Parts: sequence; structure tokens; C-alpha cells
Amino acid sequence: MKCALIIPAWAPEDIFSSKTAGSQINYWQPLGTLYVAAVLRKAGHEVLFLNGAFMAREGILAEAQRFKPDIIGLYSTAFGWSRAKEAAADLKRLFGGKVFLCVGGPYPMAAQERCLEDAGECIDAAVTGEGEHTTLEMVERLGEGKSLAGVAGLVYREGDRIIRNPPRPLITDLDSLPFPARELLGDAGKYIPPPATYRRRPVAVLLTSRGCNRQCIYCFQMDKTRASGIRSRSVESVLDEIEHCLRQGYREIKFIDDTLAADYDRAMRLAKGIKARGLDFTWFASACVNQVDKPLLRAFREAGCWAILFGAESGVQKNLNTIRKGTTLEQIRAAVQAAKEAGLRVSTPFLFGIPGETFEEGLQTIRFAVDLNPDMANFHAITPFPGTYLYDNREKYGTLSEELSDFTYQGAAFVPYTMTRNEIRELRQIAFRSFYGRPSFLIRKILGLRTPADFKTALKSIRSLFWLFAKRDLFRK
Repeated sequence: MKCALIIPAWAPEDIFSSKTAGSQINYWQPLGTLYVAAVLRKAGHEVLFLNGAFMAREGILAEAQRFKPDIIGLYSTAFGWSRAKEAAADLKRLFGGKVFLCVGGPYPMAAQERCLEDAGECIDAAVTGEGEHTTLEMVERLGEGKSLAGVAGLVYREGDRIIRNPPRPLITDLDSLPFPARELLGDAGKYIPPPATYRRRPVAVLLTSRGCNRQCIYCFQMDKTRASGIRSRSVESVLDEIEHCLRQGYREIKFIDDTLAADYDRAMRLAKGIKARGLDFTWFASACVNQVDKPLLRAFREAGCWAILFGAESGVQKNLNTIRKGTTLEQIRAAVQAAKEAGLRVSTPFLFGIPGETFEEGLQTIRFAVDLNPDMANFHAITPFPGTYLYDNREKYGTLSEELSDFTYQGAAFVPYTMTRNEIRELRQIAFRSFYGRPSFLIRKILGLRTPADFKTALKSIRSLFWLFAKRDLFRK
């Protein structure tokens, strides 16, 4: 079967303010889609991948028409749902009943049959969980002319009815999956994280595990009970994939596990394995502050890690407790200090608009961030995406925008009863000004400039900093 996997066309301004998009934009490698592509190709199906981050709507339609697919898979986030519906309508007009169109991604996983109800006959099915095995079974059933009844993890249209099949169990043997089909990306150099969050190019993203055993109220996981916990790949499989990426020409890897250190011993074995194999690449990871210590962070550094992200989230313990972060302010301070002593750059994101948070508490978080003094900090609006605990219980805690385009960490989709949307925007503005406008911070960054890439990044940051001071409504799209 001929399968086209498509990310609908989008623009940075769909997510970020036009004034700061240059210093925030992240052209991510769509790992979930690439895993699905790899499974389909391994089974003998022909796959075309089209990425709307780099293609206009017309270009996508032209390439799809040349390919003449039997099946189209569309990816969608919550904020990208309107774009996905437009793409589905375009493709159905182009191919009519000759093509079967399925949607997948974070929003269809959460919305499920609502996707089919909302889009009308443009969409034939939605994948409601991990896509690899569900998509393959769906494609092979369709190729054989069989019904989709009983295909676990699928909602589909049959005549005038929408049928919801049982959920598919989560994949436990992650080593059984082929490596993501990164060869379909084309020019890998286009896929770059935000400025100052990488050292070398091109950058590959890589998952060593799936799932999470934590209970943060704003985080979406397919297993809401966390009953399955974290499903980990073997260290050997991860090391083999790293070598595979290096052979493909990648020079840096961004590990995108929720926390690379959930299993301390495994994380240590991974770091030592990278060093033992003599793998020459730089890497960036995320970890929870209560799961790391100096020996592990030193091992990361010796294995080529140059930066680590700790989800600090708030400088007020009450608010950390509210979001069920499971960490303390002292643990945050200790982890940041330990990482600095190990020679790692430290990034700490924070959230405003936490249920029950006041404007004064938001200011406390800003003071905490400045005092913490990481190398980078980000300040988001808490965003309860569909399928999260906070989204499902929103009436208890505040109000929620009815516009899915606001669900971007930038749009303050959620507003607690103790704050206003304008106060959240004002806190973000104050936070960026207070953190990045410090003379000591600016001098440190200037003295650290070494390469042309450093200077290019600095120019983008200066431009964004200018607008932070010049515009009061910077975070309005």
C-alpha cells in the first residue's frame, strides 16, 4: 500500500509572537510519525513523508497528487487541529473516495471520536493511542479489503456510524520497534531546536523510554493511571541507535524522555556505555531534580552531555504541591548547583497560571528564578491540553479558552480563579525582562561568545529582548 504521512502546513506565528519567534521556534523531528513510517516500511509498504513546517499548503497537495496514496495519515496537535481539518478537506476534495484518511497525534489521542464528529466525512478514522501497531494493522486490513472492526486503538467511520474500538495495550517491548525512519526527513539540517539549546548540527531527537510514573496535573499521558509506569528500552538498543544516527551524519542528540534519570542505574549505564564505545557527539537531556546527584551528572558530562533541563515550574512550594510535581524548592536548588559544578549548562522552565496561584506568587517565582541563576530559563503559561487531569477538571480550578489555537504554552489557555489572563501575560513579560535583562547575565553571555553560531544566536536573542522591553502586549499573537 502507498501511505502518505503528512504534517499540515503551519507557520511560527501560529504558536509564537512574531516579535520573538526567531529566538523560540523549534523545528522538531516528528519522532512518533517517523516510528510509524519505519514500521510500515519494514512491513513492505511505500511511505511518503511531507512536513508542513517547510512546505506550503499547495506544495503538500501537489506532492500528494504525484504520489497518489491509498492511505493518508495526518498529524495534529490541539493548536494545529484547525490546520489538520483544512488539510483533510483539501485532500478529500483532491482524491475523493479513492483515499482513506486517518488522523493521529496528541489531539486525536485525547479527542478520539470527537475528531470524526467535528471534521465530518473528511476524516475516516483516528488513532487513539500509540500509532505503530494500530496503523500497520489498519493499513493491512484496508489493503485486503477487510473491515476495521476490532482493530484496537482505532475510531473509524462506517457509513453513518462512528465506531470506537477497544484501546490498544501500550507497547512494552520497545526494542522490537525499528529505529525511526529519519532518512525520510530530507535535509536534516533544517530540523533545529531553538537557538542556544544545541551545540552542533544536525541534531537528532531520540527516545530511550516512553511513559511516566509521575502525576503532574497538566501532563498528558495515554495511561492516565500511570499503571504501566515507564517503559524503557535496553541500554544496548539506545547505544545502537546513537551509532546509527552518527552514521547518518548527526552530530548532536537531544534525548526527549520526560526524565532520562528515572532509573538511576540505567542512566549511569547509558552514560558509561556512550563513553566506552567512544561515541563522538554532544547531547542534551531532561531530568527530574529529585532523581540526579553529582556522580550521575559528572558521568553525563564525561559522556558528552553539555546541558540539562530541570522542570522547576514554580518558586512557591504550595504551587509545586498543587501541580503534583513531587519536588521541593531545596531539591531544585541542589540539582541546579550540582549540574553547574559538573560543568553542565542548566535550563529551567517555569509556569504561570497554576491553579490557586496569585500575582504576588508569580513574582516570587520570578525572584526564585533570578536567584537560582540557571544558564537559561523559560516562562510559560500553564496549558492543560485535552486529556490531562487539569483539562478534565477545569471547572474546579479556573476558566479555559474555547479556542484550541490558544493551547501553545504561549496563549494562556487556562486562567485560574485567582488571576487574570492579562496578569499571566504581564508576569511572563516581567519574568523575561528580569531574568535576561540583568547586566551580569548579559556580560556573562557576551564573554561566552566563541563561534559564528554563537553570535547569530546572540543577535536573535537581542532582537527578542528589545521587543520584551518595547512592547507591553508582546505575548498576544
